[in-house]
Amino acid sequence: MARPHHHAYLWLGHGDILVRPGDAHRRPAHPEFRSAQVMPLECADWLLKPASRIEATFHEPEEGADWYAEQIALHAGLFAGSYAPDPAPEETVRALSAGADRVGGWWVTGGRFLSVSLIACSPHRARPDYACPLR
Repeated sequence: MARPHHHAYLWLGHGDILVRPGDAHRRPAHPEFRSAQVMPLECADWLLKPASRIEATFHEPEEGADWYAEQIALHAGLFAGSYAPDPAPEETVRALSAGADRVGGWWVTGGRFLSVSLIACSPHRARPDYACPLR
């Protein structure tokens, strides 16, 4: 078994894609699931997407927390008005250290949705049968 780690995923796209029509394309059983650029409905299902969708892989929780906070900072200009999510690095480190996912999703300007995810791998708590996409 591979050493526990987290894969990083990012999706920024128009909100209409999330629900076009319905959300079947965001479920693994749908024929378009693997090629659909949109985020999956269940966080663990990122692990079923092609490995090319992985932005980064982190074995150390602190490194994953830094990436998560950096993504939010990079996209700060997209958050409407004075709203900006707090990346709470210490909470992210705690979650990753416990083998949990760290997932955030926000509606941003232009009717778009931003998804920033760190997904536990080898194993995933909810889906221990999912193989690492890098194998």
